[in-house]
Amino acid sequence: MFDVSFSELIVIGAVALVVIGPERLPKVARTVGHLVGRAQRYVNDVKGDIQREMDLGDLSSLKDQMEDAARSVKTSLEETSKSLQAPLQEAKDALADASQSLHEATHAAASEPAVPDTQKSLPGFAEASALVEETHPKPPTGTPQ
Repeated sequence: MFDVSFSELIVIGAVALVVIGPERLPKVARTVGHLVGRAQRYVNDVKGDIQREMDLGDLSSLKDQMEDAARSVKTSLEETSKSLQAPLQEAKDALADASQSLHEATHAAASEPAVPDTQKSLPGFAEASALVEETHPKPPTGTPQ
């Protein structure tokens, strides 16, 4: 606090001894010591309060930074989730459509005869098979060739 050397303290003590007197000097010295001790404790308490306030300010700014970072991460995760859900939903819909088509095809195949009617499935099949019959007649069955 004060830069007082030992020689300066001796001069102050000698002046106090002359002014106060040897009978009251110990009592005054004790009182001055108590006052200096209180002043030091008060200064230390004020320093501690100031330090706590500064730390609290730092912590609140750090807390705000962490909350901002958390909000940013949360927003990023939500956006990523939404961007991943769209293709997954499309794939799910396509799979459901394919499953429905397969189910319908299975039902249709079960209701149709086992041998497909090629004349219905291929346009112009009847005319082509008639033309083949005219150009290459089938040999009668049961006769060797």
